[in-house]
Amino acid sequence: MKNFDTGCRRWIFAAFVCLWALSGIAAIPAVISDNELGPEARHEKIGQLVSEFVQKSHYRHTAVDDDLSSKVLDRYIYALDSNRMYLLASDVESFEPQRYRLDDMVRSEPLNPVFEIFAVYRARVRERLNFALLQLETEPDFSIDETYVFDREDLPWLQTEAELDDLWRKRVKNDAMNLRLAEKDWTETQEILRKRYLRFLKRMDQIKSDDVFETFMNAFAHTLDPHSSYLSPRNSEEYRIQMSLSYFGIGASLQIDDDYVMVINIIPGGPAAIDGKLQPKDRITGVAQGEQGDLIDVIGWRLDDVVQLIRGPADTVVRLQIMPAGALPGAPEKIISLTRNQVKLEEQAAKSETITVPREGRDWSIGVIKVPSFYRDYRALSNGDKDYTSTTKDVRRLIRELEDEGIDGLIVDLRNNGGGHLTEATALSGLFIDNGPVVQLRNSNGRISRLDDPDPVPRVSYNGPLAVLVNRYSASASEIFAAAIQDYARGVIIGQQTFGKGTVQNLYSLDQYVRRPDEAGLGQLTLTIGKYYRVTGESTQHRGVKPDIALPSSIDTELVGESVRETALPWDTIRTTKFQAGAPLDSTISSLMASHNSRSKDDPDYQYLMAGIHDIEQVRAQKSVSLNIEVRRAERKDEINRRLDRENARRAALQLEPVATLEELEALEPPDVHLDQAAAIVTDLAQLREIDVRPAQTAQVRP
Repeated sequence: MKNFDTGCRRWIFAAFVCLWALSGIAAIPAVISDNELGPEARHEKIGQLVSEFVQKSHYRHTAVDDDLSSKVLDRYIYALDSNRMYLLASDVESFEPQRYRLDDMVRSEPLNPVFEIFAVYRARVRERLNFALLQLETEPDFSIDETYVFDREDLPWLQTEAELDDLWRKRVKNDAMNLRLAEKDWTETQEILRKRYLRFLKRMDQIKSDDVFETFMNAFAHTLDPHSSYLSPRNSEEYRIQMSLSYFGIGASLQIDDDYVMVINIIPGGPAAIDGKLQPKDRITGVAQGEQGDLIDVIGWRLDDVVQLIRGPADTVVRLQIMPAGALPGAPEKIISLTRNQVKLEEQAAKSETITVPREGRDWSIGVIKVPSFYRDYRALSNGDKDYTSTTKDVRRLIRELEDEGIDGLIVDLRNNGGGHLTEATALSGLFIDNGPVVQLRNSNGRISRLDDPDPVPRVSYNGPLAVLVNRYSASASEIFAAAIQDYARGVIIGQQTFGKGTVQNLYSLDQYVRRPDEAGLGQLTLTIGKYYRVTGESTQHRGVKPDIALPSSIDTELVGESVRETALPWDTIRTTKFQAGAPLDSTISSLMASHNSRSKDDPDYQYLMAGIHDIEQVRAQKSVSLNIEVRRAERKDEINRRLDRENARRAALQLEPVATLEELEALEPPDVHLDQAAAIVTDLAQLREIDVRPAQTAQVRP
């Protein structure tokens, strides 16, 4: 169950149950009576529509049967209580009679059992939160040696309420300790946690029947694959609004992960992208207005409420308290100040720079083109504007400028590029290869189509030494481009195995099929309808693109990527299409790898990167924390010292002055080790190219 990617984790506004994973109201009734929740007539209609679309249009043409029903039940329970903090084993056992009935309910029968399951869950949540509030009456003893297991996803359901009480006693103690470690006294700690728990309670009572139905339908949709989903009418509209407004504020996409607001991605060209400190998987724990405003604890808040705090007038400052990605509960948090603004098109655009690499008495100039997304201004294009903005046009111009500067090689940097317009991926590929196919697409009916380089003239914009730099967050259109460069043997792929998102989705507005003017809306369904394939016939789905030369990364491929999602469509192959590849690069890549391995052994920045990854992996492996405050303080001190030692070892090797404090360390701009390594590899490639084109020398024969 660990790799479930439920609707509450995936969609920003889809699953309010997940937003309130710690919420409820003060009373603990056996059934829902104060805010009656139950299926509505249109829910049955929606279920029928979704079932029809799934069986006719989804890529898998999945049968809505008992086998699917069983999987949906497991996923629905997971959506409600993914960390097994509320429900007892007996509760889960009581849901078993519904295991093979959910398919019938979705197709034609009343959904009452779905709401009855939720009623049990909500009663347990209220129980737990009331228990948590009682724990705040007495300050815990932080000198006792005991541990709190915060990751229970793979552990058994607890059997008794006494076991739940002990788990929650430790949970509250851990919450309190985190605040005490942040120098809050007990009175402040009590007040913060009391407000937090009461807020959870209030949120639970605000849940609507549509929210419960939506969570269940997302459990249904995510049983098909991670990218199919359902949004209720209210959340469809909210999602549309938020997406249109996401380009105003800090420029980050957010979702709820358990109690926390987590950063999903950074929008190119926004304040967060320009600042560079906020990263995917970071968790926002507090928000403050201006440089002096008080931090507001936002753990357990609804996502839209947090968005409202973060959003504000242009050119004003918002401060975010961040728990870095992978950090343990209670780890030191950092404060990031961002100036709100609109995402500017020019900031989204591809940009270039040059890196100078000294080598054997000569300075080699390596051009870098950073492509943050695959964009195209379709509005300008449809209005007949020949100067419309596009990734391909910008990169073509940047290549000309870099070649005018006399570069010896080029890096196309696609790190963190989550994709964009498919037409731009094919057009950009055409700048580096002659005419030919770029990607293949197979739809749900098995029909295969081919997308070629759209430029009818067989020409390239750059034919020099080329590398494409990728990481685990390079996805979709980025993978199509990288795969084409690799398959045509046009360049070397460097970095980390890419995300593996090789599927195509279609959005269905259900109102178009049934709704009458006097009825409430039916929401929208997103279904996976196709898959992308490389020109070799291999899918980019699941496996992504494997680099020719791998670089170590702190992004954990066991946590990030399509392959970690249990219901992801599999990797497979279709027939190879005809294409003309260049000469194989196998021997060249072997030579490049040998040079890279030899060079990295003595590279202070590379060793710094490796040491940092090792420490991050150790933290990720932990599933529990000590509840002894002196132990936690010692651990925090050790972590800070390790960070300082890593940096100072690097600085000593580079003959730089050491740093003495954490504040000094965090003020530094960290080295871009991956880009520097890529530049060194492209320099190797340029040297090899120079040798290959150098005229052969004829031996002189003396008379």
